[in-house]
Amino acid sequence: MNFKAEIMDKQAMNRAITRMAHEIIEKNKDITDVILIGIKRRGYPLAVRLGSEMHKIEGKKVPTGALDITFYRDDLKPAYGDPQVHKEDLEFEVDNKIVVIVDDVIYTGRTARAAMDALVHRGRPRKIQLAVLVDRGHRELPIRPDYVGKNVPTSGSELVNVEVTEIDDKDRVTINES
Repeated sequence: MNFKAEIMDKQAMNRAITRMAHEIIEKNKDITDVILIGIKRRGYPLAVRLGSEMHKIEGKKVPTGALDITFYRDDLKPAYGDPQVHKEDLEFEVDNKIVVIVDDVIYTGRTARAAMDALVHRGRPRKIQLAVLVDRGHRELPIRPDYVGKNVPTSGSELVNVEVTEIDDKDRVTINES
């Protein structure tokens, strides 16, 4: 994998998170029934950051949790061996809530579909919305995010790599050539 370009640094990521937090608040008016659920791994720290920004803006705490979609993926094959299931951090009900699924990158849409499957397995949300830091295009499913930090047209041979301090000790988004 060859480094090609840095498309977002820490400041750009922070600005995108702040803007997305404002957009979520605007679209949903009253955030009392809004919950944020980050897709494990890097979607969860981004969901926590969105929740923190929304709290700063509205003065209300937004319930935030993590979702492991491992067994809901359509590309899970025996070749992957024994998949690791991560502990989920959903200490609240999703029934009749406005759930914002948060992920780092949307590509084909399959991860978002798996997240929706995992979510409805837990209950029946009133509405599901999708927030992503980077939309790189190339959808295979009819899924479109409601909130996007940055649209980055890519080729099929490029990889978008999101790094977050909580996992990678730095915040940045890069494009790499595979």
